[in-house]
Amino acid sequence: MAETRGKARHRRRGKALVIGVPAAVAAAGLLAYGTAFGVFGADARTEAEAADTPAPAWARAVADGFASVDALGQKGTYGGRDGKTVTVRTLADLEKYATAPEPYVIVVAGTITMSPVGKEIKVASDKTVIGSGTSGHIVGGGFFLGPGVHNVIIRNLTIRDAYQGVWNDKEHDFDAVQMDGAHHVWIDHNDLRHMADGLIDSRKDTTYVTVSWNRLGNNNKTFGIGWTENATADLTIHHNWFRETEQRNPSTDNVAHAHLYNNLLQDDPGTDITSSYGNYARGRTRMVLENSVFQGVNNPVIKDATAALVQRGNVFSGTTGRNESGGTAFDPKAYYPYTLDPTAAVPALLKSGAGPRSSLGTTPAAAAATTLTVAKDGSGRFTSVQKAVDAVPAGNTSRVVIRVAPGVYRETVRIPSNKPHVTIEGTGGSRKDTVIVEGHASGMTKPDGSGTYGTGGSATVAIEADDVQARNLTISNDFDEAANRNLNGHQAVALRTAADRILLDGVIVTGDQDTLLLDTAAKDRIGRVYMTGSYVTGNVDFVFGRATAVIDKSVLTLKKRWDGTSAGYVTAPSTPAGRKGFLITRSTVNGDVTAGSFHLGRPWHAGGDAALDPQTTVRDSVLGAAVKPTPWTDMGGFSWKADRFAEYRNTGPGSGPAGPDRPHLTAAEAAAQDTAHWLDGWTPAAG
Repeated sequence: MAETRGKARHRRRGKALVIGVPAAVAAAGLLAYGTAFGVFGADARTEAEAADTPAPAWARAVADGFASVDALGQKGTYGGRDGKTVTVRTLADLEKYATAPEPYVIVVAGTITMSPVGKEIKVASDKTVIGSGTSGHIVGGGFFLGPGVHNVIIRNLTIRDAYQGVWNDKEHDFDAVQMDGAHHVWIDHNDLRHMADGLIDSRKDTTYVTVSWNRLGNNNKTFGIGWTENATADLTIHHNWFRETEQRNPSTDNVAHAHLYNNLLQDDPGTDITSSYGNYARGRTRMVLENSVFQGVNNPVIKDATAALVQRGNVFSGTTGRNESGGTAFDPKAYYPYTLDPTAAVPALLKSGAGPRSSLGTTPAAAAATTLTVAKDGSGRFTSVQKAVDAVPAGNTSRVVIRVAPGVYRETVRIPSNKPHVTIEGTGGSRKDTVIVEGHASGMTKPDGSGTYGTGGSATVAIEADDVQARNLTISNDFDEAANRNLNGHQAVALRTAADRILLDGVIVTGDQDTLLLDTAAKDRIGRVYMTGSYVTGNVDFVFGRATAVIDKSVLTLKKRWDGTSAGYVTAPSTPAGRKGFLITRSTVNGDVTAGSFHLGRPWHAGGDAALDPQTTVRDSVLGAAVKPTPWTDMGGFSWKADRFAEYRNTGPGSGPAGPDRPHLTAAEAAAQDTAHWLDGWTPAAG
């Protein structure tokens, strides 16, 4: 039967919100929507101890540029995101956690002085070292990333003052960040200055590195890359402010792919430090240099005869000496997406935005692109929603709103995990005015012949990034089951979420089988979803997955199968043990189907995993006559009675008294099964 999940299915993996309530909800006599939540709460750590709660959003940020590329067995750069978060104030604690074998997010909350002077802590893989606001200072030393060390983020720190009184120091190799044979490193939003040797040394085939939004100043040998005969390293260097630095700005020696863009190199007249040269492509380097600004720099761009250097859109003011280019380099967009800021905006952008931030949610680059517009007729900046998503900077830390004009947008949209804080909103008077639709199904073969879509891959819209919102639009999968009745795999997802803190506000999500997949990024990762004032339409397991999700003040609309029959299941949770599953509250479940033909849910033990503990609670809701008197049923050999399925205080013709086949919560149990407990400290706010 189409609704039976076989083995193939098991393989898939305080400001008030003011939102209109669906008419069906109001008609059902539910509470009017009011002031449900305040502003986001703080997520701070105060002790140098591991915390079991998830890391805050800024700690889960991931790199862009070459550091985001999947290679060498590493899928992008996300640092210690999957580990515990600790706050450190002493050298001993910093070294303890930075050198530990397990992942950590290490928050530096104060000034830590290195002893002895010049000490470089040997950072192990899977670490994020990040300053708390602007208070995180490392004085008199820095960090060392040795051979094979990978997946490291160094962010929002001031690393300074290892200088030993000799300008061209040959004796003291005291760097802010030195990397010898490391890979997948993101150095972002730091203030690096006044060291005895380099501010950044990327040596000995270190690769897949992104250096972004840093201030580098008051130094001689600033940023050296190379120390190898191999031309294998890939680096992205963007939105950095080099000021009063003499040489290596940067010097790139035998770098396979060096992508430099939107940097500011500034040498002010009358100061003690005079630039020797700016960007230097040495050896067999291939460099692309775009939309950067050079002010007063001597020899701003130089290259060896053996190097390739392509310039585009750069501006030179008051510069003297060599300014060179030539050869064929590479296309950075063949490796990763990126968006250039206008060259004219670079000086102001970097002077206000480079270096440590009091809050990593205030990056001017993201603020400058707060609103992106989409319109089919070309009146917006983009003609497709995905193109607007592509333009969002990877690793963005502040809200980017994509406003979509009324129209039907036939496309698939994917918000990848490195693009959090995105809102997609329709601008029409109704959520029906703006429609994102596609018709893929699990069993359909992909256009490139690489296999079938699979259930998750069939999604019209896929949200894989945290802190994403969707509102005032329709997301649809219009796969035609009747026309494809012989296809093996009718699962056709309209919306898939696989991230945390997802707000679905005033949307319509419509399909047939498997309409709304509420998932998480991984089995051991939490994924909270709050849906309000919305409609979800389907017939078989049309709300399913392992997320912790609240569906509040919404309408779950039941529809007949492709052959006109009435039979189906509203939910199919696959909740991990110890986690909360689906909570449907203050909502309506109904549709134009036969009375007593739909179950409220069944337990999906994905992959036959007996350790799962699926959960659906339906409370304070209006149940139409379509709901069966025995609303829960078994699935795949697993009994619903062994898992967590319950009701509380429902009304309507589909409701019924408590009994062995219809468990009801007690008042005490219900007190612990409400929205606040489900969202566990997250207070959704429209943004």
